Amino acid sequence: MSVIPLRSPQQWSDEQIKLTAVKNRRVAINLLIEKYRQPLLRHALYILRDQDDAYDIVQETFVRAIRETRLFEQDFRIKAWLFRVAKNLCLNQLRNSSRRAAILQANPMPDRQEAEQWKHLFDGEQSILMMATLDKLGEDHREILILRYYDELSYTEIAQVLDIKLGTVMSRLSRARTKLLDVLPPEFTADR
Repeated sequence: MSVIPLRSPQQWSDEQIKLTAVKNRRVAINLLIEKYRQPLLRHALYILRDQDDAYDIVQETFVRAIRETRLFEQDFRIKAWLFRVAKNLCLNQLRNSSRRAAILQANPMPDRQEAEQWKHLFDGEQSILMMATLDKLGEDHREILILRYYDELSYTEIAQVLDIKLGTVMSRLSRARTKLLDVLPPEFTADR
């Protein structure tokens, strides 16, 4: 009898989770939550800038996932769907609470409390500095860089989350990288 080594949920592919759902939907849901909780929290926290609101958004995203009948179907793109739902919930939260204007006009350098929130999500001093640097970019450029490099979404998944064409993802990402190079502080270029 061979023993299958235990793996963390982050190591499970969406396809493996879908196969698990055939036998036990509850276990598959738990794996999905464990796999995507932190990436979705990081994404929601970046948009909302409020940890409690971000936790609420992630919880609501998973509630909607549990209710989604297509969730474990063969062609369903779980990761892109989760990020799209979380993003839409965040944007609704901003609209409903009139926080959008305050966030867009905020000082690009995070205050101490905000830096501490980011510190526990993104380890290292460079990550905090990078997040502050990203704040200097326009919303479209900032969002696409976060989805690609922090949330590790593929070009196809980004296209689905943002509801844009794949070609638009590629050109916007290219322009965003160029803009980022323009605003990078010397601390980044010194390490290269």
